[in-house]
Amino acid sequence: MAASEVIRSGPVSLGGTSARPWFAAGAVLFGAFLANFDSRLFTIGLPDLKGGLSLGFDEGAWLSTAAIGSQILIAPAVAWLATAFGLRRVLGIPSLIYAVVSLLIPLTRDYSLLMALCVIHGLLLGTFVPATLMIIFRNLPMKWWLPAIALYSIRVGFTLNSGISLVGFYVDTVGWQWMFWQDIIVAPLLGLLVYLGTPHDPVNRELVREADWGGMLLLGTGFALIYAGLDQGNRLNWFDSGIIIAMLSGGVFLLVCFFINESLVKSPWAHVKILFSRNIGLALVVILLYTLTGLSNSSLAPNFLTAIAQLRPEQTGSLFLIYGVLPMAVTLPLSIYLMRRMDPRIVLIIGLTAFAVAGLLGTQVTNDWAINDFIPVVLLQSLGQAFTLFPIIIIAVSNSDPTRATAFAAYIQIMRLGGAEIGIALMGTWLRVREQLHSNLLGQHVANGSVDVTHLLAKLSSYFTSDDAASAPARSIATLASRVQREANVLAYIDGFWLTVWFAIAGLAFTAFIGRSPPGPFTPKAN
Repeated sequence: MAASEVIRSGPVSLGGTSARPWFAAGAVLFGAFLANFDSRLFTIGLPDLKGGLSLGFDEGAWLSTAAIGSQILIAPAVAWLATAFGLRRVLGIPSLIYAVVSLLIPLTRDYSLLMALCVIHGLLLGTFVPATLMIIFRNLPMKWWLPAIALYSIRVGFTLNSGISLVGFYVDTVGWQWMFWQDIIVAPLLGLLVYLGTPHDPVNRELVREADWGGMLLLGTGFALIYAGLDQGNRLNWFDSGIIIAMLSGGVFLLVCFFINESLVKSPWAHVKILFSRNIGLALVVILLYTLTGLSNSSLAPNFLTAIAQLRPEQTGSLFLIYGVLPMAVTLPLSIYLMRRMDPRIVLIIGLTAFAVAGLLGTQVTNDWAINDFIPVVLLQSLGQAFTLFPIIIIAVSNSDPTRATAFAAYIQIMRLGGAEIGIALMGTWLRVREQLHSNLLGQHVANGSVDVTHLLAKLSSYFTSDDAASAPARSIATLASRVQREANVLAYIDGFWLTVWFAIAGLAFTAFIGRSPPGPFTPKAN
């Protein structure tokens, strides 16, 4: 059997190549980028959303958790749902509902209704990326697979770096509401492209009758609860909160039940045996490590400029747009060229090395660092984004068993989405703990009353005396305390960059154990 037939075969087959492949390719592009753009815009624009809807800090925090947690809940099951009900049913009508929900969210003032809309918004958004990946293999000509997967992969780096500029544009120019209202236009276009580019498949009634509904619910709910517990842990002081204990323990319990369920049911939806395939298991681990080392791009660099340099998204957006997005016009075609001619493991090593070097440069930050100082870091991160996820997906797909494609899709979505969001939550905890440690250590030097501290306080006091001699000592101490906190935060970010370096090194170590993929449609051409 030909390689292309092997990948299309098995219980996941949904028909052959689209008669209108350009529309199918457009659906891949729209679906993948829409999902990542909206997730990124929600994260960056949350302060403006809270201000626009008059939400408190706690209300905004739960809104963010619900929006992302609902994506984690649905994403693992999307491949199976598309297999059973067809891509048009999974993407077509839901994209129209998504447009309506996006219209309503900025207009809603009742918090309970707003929470419900954000959950629906997240559930629908969580279907787009997994379903569009399936369009590539089931509806595009085989010669389009490599560039289509490249575009699918680059969406992560593209949206991470361009989302900052887009939020700044919306907030400053047309209003924060357009972070949602853009989908009134984009989501129906996605539905139209899916309708024109994919076949109308009948419902697979046999698959529905044997559905492992319990397994889908257990895996999605378990990971969603764990994410919610980790995301809210900092705010609710971790295990001092019964809510955090309940969510984390409940999530772990449901995951244990999921693995028991998969070993007992007649037709397991996501059989754990796929994890014991050497190359598949290692590829999934590397995907997780990629999302963690990528935190230097998605979290540390932009948050440093916000928290330490005190810059708004509209001020920092040009950095990530010019040096993070524009280089992809070169690195994306280059990565496709290299993937056609060399082992994907070599391309992957280049990408992870770029992230490691970017992290090392990030460990040199000081409180004086501004936009221009981050240019080399962002350039290397851009290279890493173009050269890392793309080869991992190719390696994973090349080694996958077509008869267990839905199981493979479930786990890859858990690593992709769950790993990224849980990583962000854990990085927030890491920064908080390290800031407290450094603040304590620096504070001990201040408390000891060294000569340098005494001299600085005297200098500050003389500066403030010209305004108000009575308040000068108190203002001097407050200024010194703020400097200690600033430096503690800088040291915490340095530790965060070091953490991403070690994640990249771990990714390189696991890559070294990945074996050569079997011959197939992604086998590099001989020079």
